[in-house]
Amino acid sequence: MKLKKIITITAVAVISVLMIYGFILISRIFSANTKFEEKELYVYVPTGANYTDVKKILEPYIKNFDNFEMVASKRSYPENVKSGRFLLKKDMNNIDLVRAMRSNVPVKLAFNNQERLENFAGRVGSQIEADSLSLMKAFKDSTFLAANGFNEENVFAMFIPNTYEVYWNTSAEKFRDKMIKEYHKFWTPERIEQAKKQGLTPVQVSILASIVHKESVKKDERPRIAGVYLNRLRLEMPLQADPTVIYALKLRDNNFDQVIKRVFYNDLVMKSPYNTYIHIGLPPGPIAMADITALEAVLNPEKNDYIYFCASIDRFGYHEFASNYADHTKNAKKYSDWIASQGVNR
Repeated sequence: MKLKKIITITAVAVISVLMIYGFILISRIFSANTKFEEKELYVYVPTGANYTDVKKILEPYIKNFDNFEMVASKRSYPENVKSGRFLLKKDMNNIDLVRAMRSNVPVKLAFNNQERLENFAGRVGSQIEADSLSLMKAFKDSTFLAANGFNEENVFAMFIPNTYEVYWNTSAEKFRDKMIKEYHKFWTPERIEQAKKQGLTPVQVSILASIVHKESVKKDERPRIAGVYLNRLRLEMPLQADPTVIYALKLRDNNFDQVIKRVFYNDLVMKSPYNTYIHIGLPPGPIAMADITALEAVLNPEKNDYIYFCASIDRFGYHEFASNYADHTKNAKKYSDWIASQGVNR
């Protein structure tokens, strides 16, 4: 009888201990284990990082690291660290934390209105692991350029402004390769045929579209401006596009932060392959990243007989168009007088 009682007491004690241990274990596994106040935040694990590196990255955000390590070890995370961008949410438990560190979250990378390749590389480099220098090296790789029909001056035409999903730890080469795929997706057989009808290649469309883009922020006016420039190309007249001169000035000064609102005669005779006042035809490369509306404007231009235009003083942001030099001279004088009255010296 005594033996039976001892067995019963022992069994109860063991069960109690197991229950307490189980409760502690469950608590360690499933209790909230974060120490940040934000609803969510991202952590970034660089390429080649190991578990020791990850611990240093996570330490500011995890309340009890021993509990996290216990679960991480049970789930073989230390041997299977991934690089990338990972989303942590407030009050995650340890299982959720380990699961989160295995789910690389893509970056929604958006870009437009970039003025040159260096600016673009800087913008992309601020959003993914690859820095601007490695991106520039990838973009200007001679083997890549030759294989895809670009050169260092016109490769900027490859980038179609949009929002793309890429992993944060994407290498410079992989990002470049994704962009060339997106370029070929954009340049469908239909668009290539439209370019041919205008006497242009896709790269030439991008170059002209960059000028159209800089000439007007008014998307409804861009097809008309594209029509003017195409008329000039067919007549073998200089494009005489002020934005190309402004680009040449910035390039000469190596200062793309300066604001130039007025172009003077001395600027128009400046020696530069981008100066379309002294060179007939298109400049050697885009003067900006043309957005899709500017590209479509060149592919689907307005059919008109205009060969001149200048900024309007009556419709801000728009232009006045002319099919003869006499009318253009009148329009240009109005604008010149107005801008002088505004005290704009540059």
